[in-house]
Amino acid sequence: MTAAFISHSACIKHEMGINHPECPERLGAINDQLLISGLLDFMDSYDAPLATIEQISRAHSTLYVDEIIAQSPEEGYHFVDPDTKMNPFTVTAALRAAGAAIHATDLVLAGKASTAFCCVRPPGHHAEYAAAMGFCFFNNVAIGMRHALDVHGLERIALIDFDVHHGNGSEDIFHDDDRVLMCSIFEQGIYPFSGEEPKGPNMVNVGLPSYSKGDKFREVVEEKWLPALEAFQPQMIYISAGFDGHREDDMGNLGLVEADYEWVSKKLMEVANKFCQGRVVSCLEGGYVLSPLARSVVAHVKVLIGVD
Repeated sequence: MTAAFISHSACIKHEMGINHPECPERLGAINDQLLISGLLDFMDSYDAPLATIEQISRAHSTLYVDEIIAQSPEEGYHFVDPDTKMNPFTVTAALRAAGAAIHATDLVLAGKASTAFCCVRPPGHHAEYAAAMGFCFFNNVAIGMRHALDVHGLERIALIDFDVHHGNGSEDIFHDDDRVLMCSIFEQGIYPFSGEEPKGPNMVNVGLPSYSKGDKFREVVEEKWLPALEAFQPQMIYISAGFDGHREDDMGNLGLVEADYEWVSKKLMEVANKFCQGRVVSCLEGGYVLSPLARSVVAHVKVLIGVD
């Protein structure tokens, strides 16, 4: 059984203007590096389907979903916040990105894929139950998780978020859902300026001081995340895989490197193999400097597919 790589060309057509950090070139850099590394030879590639309104509405207000779709411009851009805007292709890209997480869930739970990496954009972890923000429109990983919980009937799912920015949208959606354990790290004092005070008892949020390096990150994983995961015994693990904590990425001020992403991926796979039959779905979030982003994804994906 091989791992799944899920993406779609529609995700490249969404763009938010010249020099915007969340750019289509992100996916090209990742694809090129995965191809050069030979990792795609160990994965089955799938086109992401379009998510339905019903599927998205398991994680978002139906009114909100309808409003986002209705705001799609015929040309030019429509701003949803000062940093986040839609072009005529954004809605389709967002539906494909959410559909990737759903399809990944189905493949992994059906035993057709061991693990899955969703190489999609726009990202999702800032999208709240009824609000788009932070480059995000629909919360891809949350939509996939609710599909696993509400359609497939899973009872315990862990969400791991190692983006440099707090996954406020995921916390907003899951803070009162005791079927979910969310473990996250983020840099203190930066956008979206939340996370220090968890919204629910199922949130293991740990803010890292600016300029923290891999040793501090690994300490948090060992002392906070792993004991919580051990106690929770998840049946499946989802990862909001943001790589903007890399020391070469100027969207944050953390000092992580590829070895740190490889290390945490190995720790999570150990948990998955112990409790989840190895079932892991990872969805791309942040990472805005192309070379470290692509290198970090390779470090992460090679662990998901079991290649040294």
